[in-house]
Amino acid sequence: MANSTFVRPVKLAQFKTKGSDKQCLGVRLGDVVCDVAELARAVRASGAAVAEWLLDATTTLAVINRGREGIEQLSALLNAQGGARRAAVAAYNEDAIEFLPAVYPSKILAIGRNYADHAIEGGGEPPKAPLIFAKLANALSAHNSPIMLPTISETIDWEAELAVVIGRRAKRVSEAEALNYVFGYALMNDVTARDLQRKDGQWTRGKGLDTFAPLGPFVTTRDEILDVQDLKIEGLLNGVVTQSSNTSKMIFSIAYLISYISQGITLEPGDVIASGTPEGVGFFREPPVLLKPGDVCEVRVERIGTLRNEVVKDDELDPFVARAAQQVLERTEW
Repeated sequence: MANSTFVRPVKLAQFKTKGSDKQCLGVRLGDVVCDVAELARAVRASGAAVAEWLLDATTTLAVINRGREGIEQLSALLNAQGGARRAAVAAYNEDAIEFLPAVYPSKILAIGRNYADHAIEGGGEPPKAPLIFAKLANALSAHNSPIMLPTISETIDWEAELAVVIGRRAKRVSEAEALNYVFGYALMNDVTARDLQRKDGQWTRGKGLDTFAPLGPFVTTRDEILDVQDLKIEGLLNGVVTQSSNTSKMIFSIAYLISYISQGITLEPGDVIASGTPEGVGFFREPPVLLKPGDVCEVRVERIGTLRNEVVKDDELDPFVARAAQQVLERTEW
C-alpha cells in the first residue's frame, strides 16, 4: 500500500467537541474538521481496508510516531472516503469544537532574536549563534484558548512565530539532512512577560508562565510547504497587523536550527521548536503597546493558517473556560 498511495498533505488537530472531555484527532477536510477515528470506522464499514490503529487514533503523536507509514496510511484513508462516506461521519465547523494544543511535545525549545530587525528593535545585536531557551510545559495552550494575564507582571507582550514539529528522533544530524526530520509546521505565540524577562537575568519565568505558549490550530505536514524559508509571517493585535515579515529573513534557517540543537539535545518525535519572531512586537514600540484584557492576538503564516487567542485577566475566566484551561495544564501524557 505504501508504494501505491498518493500521499496528500494534511492538517491535523487535536480537539474536543464542546461539552465533552473526549480528545479526538481531527483532519481538516475543506472547511470542516473530521474525527479521524470516526472516519476510519465509517470507511471500514463500507468494506474498504483501513489501518487498524486509525480506528482508535486520538492524538497527533499517533501519526507522528508511525513515521512515513503513518502519513501514507492516513492518506489512504482520506483517498478512500468519498461523498457518501463523508456524509456518514460527523464533520465539525471549527467554531463548534474546542481546539487542544496541536501536539503534546516532550519539550518546547525556542529561539531568541532570530530575525535581525527584532534583535535591533530591542537594542541588541543579531546573535552570532542561535539563542536557545525553553518554554515550560505549563505554558502550552491552544487555538482560541485564553492568554491569562498574570498578577506578577504588568508588561505582557506577543511574538508571532513559526513552530517546527519534529517527526523522528534527531541526534547529531547534518544541516543537509535536517528537514527530513520534520513532521510538519504549526503556529505559536511566544507570549512574554518583559519585566520578568529583564529582571530575572534569564528567560525561564518571563517566557514560561501559564498559557504563554499557544500552539496550533493545526499541524500542517511538511509536504504542504515547498520552501519553509519563504513564508509570509504576521502578528496581529485586535485585527491590526503589527508584525509582517518573511521566514527568508531568519538569521538561522530551520535546517540549521535543527542541526545545531541536535548536536547536544536529542529531539524526539513531537518536539517543538519555535523559530523566532520578526520585528514589530509591542514592548519596543513608542509608546509601548502591552496586552490588556479584551485584546485578541493572532499569528498568521501563509499555507499554515491563523492562531487566535483572546487576552483575559487570570481571575476573569468564566467557569467553562477556566476548567478547559486547567485541563490543558494538568495533562500528564507528555
